[in-house]
Amino acid sequence: MVFELPYRRLLILTEGRLGVFSSKTGAAVLRYRPTDCVAVLDSQHAGEPLRSILDGAPDVPIVANVADAMGLKPDAIVIGIAPVGGALPDAMRRHLVDGLGSGLSVISGLHVSLSRDPQLAELAERHGARIHDVRDPGPIQHIARGRARQMRVRRVLTVGTDCAVGKMVAALELRKEACRQGLDAAFVATGQTGILIEGWGIAVDHVISDFAPGAAELLVQHVADRQVCFVEGQGSIGHPAYSCVTLALVHGVCADAMVMCHRPGRAFHSDWHDCPIAAIERQIALYEEIAEPVHPCKVVAVAVNTVGMSPEEADRAVREAADRTGLPAADPIRQGCGDLLAAVRGRIGV
Repeated sequence: MVFELPYRRLLILTEGRLGVFSSKTGAAVLRYRPTDCVAVLDSQHAGEPLRSILDGAPDVPIVANVADAMGLKPDAIVIGIAPVGGALPDAMRRHLVDGLGSGLSVISGLHVSLSRDPQLAELAERHGARIHDVRDPGPIQHIARGRARQMRVRRVLTVGTDCAVGKMVAALELRKEACRQGLDAAFVATGQTGILIEGWGIAVDHVISDFAPGAAELLVQHVADRQVCFVEGQGSIGHPAYSCVTLALVHGVCADAMVMCHRPGRAFHSDWHDCPIAAIERQIALYEEIAEPVHPCKVVAVAVNTVGMSPEEADRAVREAADRTGLPAADPIRQGCGDLLAAVRGRIGV
């Protein structure tokens, strides 16, 4: 469960997919581990200023190949994408071959296990490098029993109206604000990007379905002595492909409060263009309904993802979310988490 990722000079591989959503793993690592990132590896954008593509990114170069990055002394390549199906794109393989051949380790959050790839495994062994498949949870066979309900730690789960709407970012920003306010707060990583940022966790979507709620329970046990934990949500209860991992987290975590994450303007679920997204009010009610049999819980606030919107559009979207739900709403990045955390604290009593 606990990954040891000691690397502190990271080369973020996005080859041809650099962008807020198209390389969301890389973008998040750049945002939350900026001092550990030495460059972005993407031949299509080499030489361009990174901040012109990713707002708030550190001032590091974009390079075309591994050879151009070696002068920056990287110690590992991080695969910065999370594609549907989790396979390694052919365009990225050549960079991994070059990197392993130069002694760089590889950190992958893909579904496919790169450590079992004969070519890459042989290169790693020959050049003293390692391949870390952070999505591989190991032999988890833990059945959930609702143990989280008896733990000291207060549990806050971010949930979403769809995939890729900012559940991890909301949890990280809530933890940051909670720590600023003096709380003993933990972030619980349930996906590959969160693990890369925090250094430990379980990629719950890679656990056998019978044991996925148990994996969530194990994660909460890992921070059981803390004051409050913010658990990174996955998928969406209305998503036809990924609802199972969402339900596993709701029941395994036994949250004391939930924060709804929402991306305004989306009409259909991610990668399912014939599956409309239900209204946010309906989804809030649905999350509360599915939580109730195991551990009754309320959605107490809305984290609104306004990436790409003008300030005026963002303000309007936040006001609309608050008006429609009757809950405090804010964009955690633009507006901070003060109001969101106040609603959480009022519910969980810390």
